[in-house]
Amino acid sequence: MAELLQAVLLVLTASASLVWIGLARRVHEEPLQPALFCVQLAFALAAGAGACAAARLAFGQDTLEAQRWLLQATLLLGFPLIGAVALALGRRWTWSRPNWGRIVIGLCAFFELARQLGWSEPYALGLGLSSALLVVYAALLRWPARLQFMAGALGALMMLATLPLEHGPLPSYQLLCLGLACPPLAWLILKLPRNAEASGTAVT
Repeated sequence: MAELLQAVLLVLTASASLVWIGLARRVHEEPLQPALFCVQLAFALAAGAGACAAARLAFGQDTLEAQRWLLQATLLLGFPLIGAVALALGRRWTWSRPNWGRIVIGLCAFFELARQLGWSEPYALGLGLSSALLVVYAALLRWPARLQFMAGALGALMMLATLPLEHGPLPSYQLLCLGLACPPLAWLILKLPRNAEASGTAVT
């Protein structure tokens, strides 16, 4: 039952963050659209992982493989996308749609390569740590905005707790940590564009 509650919480927080970002996209200008879409993709993967876990635990559906795949995709694609968006918005960089497309395609290719070679766990650890550091860095760039720093630090901490550490302190609470990571990350991402819109450097 505890794992089911974790799965339900993940579905709720990831879905709410997905909708929250989607609504915010409507009020932001075109240069920010692809960045926010990448964040939506990350939350959609997390929500999918939670939904598969909930379906398996509550209704006995055979969704374990789908759950594992979506969870891996969240760690190997979703987290790096959130880190890249946080970096771009924190540094007030405006990246073009083709650049974001290349980032997504590149991460997808390396995700599948790591999965096929059995390197998913060490690859996820490296990407997760890098992504968490980028989130903290983006939050630090907004200092002395303490709420943004706290949101970034909390989101990054939960990202690290989600990583597949076999002997880590929270191996049984991966879904819970992922669910707790979504709201502060979404809040931080939505706060960063307000600073980025004032002054941006275009990258085509």
